[in-house]
Amino acid sequence: MHFQLTWECAWFIILCSTFSLLLFWAYFWLEAHNDYNQFNWLLYNRSGEWKDGTVPILATTAVGFSYITFLMILALCHISLGQQLNLYWIHKVGVLAALITTVSGVVSIDDVWGDEWDIILISLQSTGPFLHIGALAAVTALGWLVAEHVVRAERTKFHMILLLVYLSVLLALYMAPLAISSPCIMDKNSLKSRPDVIGRRGAPMLAPENTLMSFNKALQQGVSSLEADVTVSLDGVPFLMRDRTLKRTTDIAKVFPDRQHEDASLFNWTEIRSLNAGQWFLENDPFWTVGSLTGRDRNRIRNLTVCSLVEMLRLAARANRSALLYLRRPPPEHPHYKTWIMDTLWAVQRSGISQKRVTWTPDTDRGRVRGLQQTSLEKLSVEELRHRGISSLTLRYSQASNKDIQDFLANNMSVTVYPVNEPWLYSVLWCSGVSSVSSDTPQVLRKVPYPIWLMSPDKYCLVWITSDLVSIAIVIGIFIFQKWRMSGMQNYNPEQIMLSAVARRPSRDVNIMKEKLIFSEVSNGVTSTDEHLYPENGYDIGQYK
Repeated sequence: MHFQLTWECAWFIILCSTFSLLLFWAYFWLEAHNDYNQFNWLLYNRSGEWKDGTVPILATTAVGFSYITFLMILALCHISLGQQLNLYWIHKVGVLAALITTVSGVVSIDDVWGDEWDIILISLQSTGPFLHIGALAAVTALGWLVAEHVVRAERTKFHMILLLVYLSVLLALYMAPLAISSPCIMDKNSLKSRPDVIGRRGAPMLAPENTLMSFNKALQQGVSSLEADVTVSLDGVPFLMRDRTLKRTTDIAKVFPDRQHEDASLFNWTEIRSLNAGQWFLENDPFWTVGSLTGRDRNRIRNLTVCSLVEMLRLAARANRSALLYLRRPPPEHPHYKTWIMDTLWAVQRSGISQKRVTWTPDTDRGRVRGLQQTSLEKLSVEELRHRGISSLTLRYSQASNKDIQDFLANNMSVTVYPVNEPWLYSVLWCSGVSSVSSDTPQVLRKVPYPIWLMSPDKYCLVWITSDLVSIAIVIGIFIFQKWRMSGMQNYNPEQIMLSAVARRPSRDVNIMKEKLIFSEVSNGVTSTDEHLYPENGYDIGQYK
């Protein structure tokens, strides 16, 4: 019996560990929605085939989490009734499968996408205060189970350890807001103006990335600037392409099947212009948005071609918008390997756009592009930035902490953060005071007229103290009630409990049960109260399968 109880305790610990790990895993993928496109692009660079790798991950996570949550609820119900877990063997296999699968997923993501773990800490700036209240409510509710075991007369060392652990966790939650830091905990009057939104490769969810149609869609969503990836063709024409090859975003496999793995810059402009740059979007539906497009937009997409830098800059000039350029240097064997900067500058001049509206990102040859706006993709010190003549930074959101942003702003350095696709991240950066954000989803951020939540420090302290006091009152009330309940039950003898259970039965049944009870007491002695209240064998969770 002791061995069986120990074994069931071990399985309960495994079940709790699996639930906690799956909860962490599900939260990670919920917040990583901001970077799903980047994840799929990483998979493409590894496999050479475009597919949405998030779909199987999200599906298995949803199924596994729902299943483990169901078992956790049943396990807690058994414990509340004073019964053993008695986990059915098929559920043990399921728990182990969920645990092993989740651990494998964590290890794989750490290898392929290790930088993305930063999203968890960053997201806590938005969700931290609410997760704290939720966790406090859950742990407070668990006080019912803890009190039920601790207030018994036959307290053991295990019960005391359980009480100590519970109180420690509760105390940690009471003090958790001291570690919660969010730029959205601020006075409303300190909120800066709404950050500008830059169309990252246009509006790639509404039209194929880096195409003229995509940039037009972005302008329709009110972006302040257009961002593009620039490559130089074999004959010196700057054009827009994110990938090293043309395989993913054109029909090169059909037009030039033997050259689909060649560098995009090793094609001349005539060859590049002959490729279709829209059909892949309709076939792959990378953002699951094709179904929402109108018939007219689909027809336009079918006939899209690769966009040149001049075309994009002329569009920005007509719309009185700015442009942010990411340049990729061609390979050493390229005939324009040494002149790629001048080729790009010549395209800027030909487009007719004001040089003050063009932001330059490469660190090479900055002396030649003094007329353009200068930005750094590297987080440098203020002194180094001033030495290089740079007045702005363009950083990934994981590189720009709230403190860093405040320091740069205090020194008149504007900060642009990328990629910002989710309203919660946009709200956090808005509260931090960033100048602009680069986004794949300008149509989503357009619908965020104000930070999702904003709370003054005094109000947050009031919420914190109030929730703690309410939790303390509830926990004390639970322990007092359980103590009263147990003491009342201990005042009943076995005959009273048995007769109370059959009080509504016919008199003949009551008399028979009285005779059996008396005979049992005479023959074997009166059994303890706990043996009537807590049967030796509990229910089997397997019956719920």
